[in-house]
Amino acid sequence: MRPMDEKETTVVFEKLFKFTGNNLKNIVENPSHEGPDKDPGRYCFRLHKNKVYYVSDSLVKRATNIARPKLASIGTCIGRFTHGGNFHLTIECLNLLAANAKHKVWLKPTSEMSFLYANHVLKGGLGRITESIAPGDGVVVFSMSDLPLGFGIAAKSTQDCRKLDPNAIVVLHQADIGEYLRMENQSEQLIEE
Repeated sequence: MRPMDEKETTVVFEKLFKFTGNNLKNIVENPSHEGPDKDPGRYCFRLHKNKVYYVSDSLVKRATNIARPKLASIGTCIGRFTHGGNFHLTIECLNLLAANAKHKVWLKPTSEMSFLYANHVLKGGLGRITESIAPGDGVVVFSMSDLPLGFGIAAKSTQDCRKLDPNAIVVLHQADIGEYLRMENQSEQLIEE
């Protein structure tokens, strides 16, 4: 586990900025309330085995007693670096994104299951959408009861959505909370083999 270098930090912050905008400051400056210390400090980003973790300073200090090969995970895994150097957000960062999202989309109850099975959001399933979304912006997807379901990339702007037919794609799927179940099934199949 180590701090990220400048290039890695830039890549991670650019991806997070795509979803949070100026609210990225809230994530970086978030005070920590974990640990036995009177002043546990803030949250920070750490890199371990190509995965980026969002973890409190207090926990980082205590984790230094564990050898790197034996450390499986620490804090919240927000994403991972690919072999090509790209950064991909994982579903574990959904709570962090949902609390600080700049652009939001709410789905009708009839289209929630479709999204949770890794399908894109169609115009017909759109309940509400925030203003000033541009194509390519990061969007957090919610149910109508404000439960975060996942996130994706806007395919159309807010203004274009008003003129689209019901089968047009509005948000391109990236991750959803149904991944937990799909990954569990995959890991069970691997164990059986």
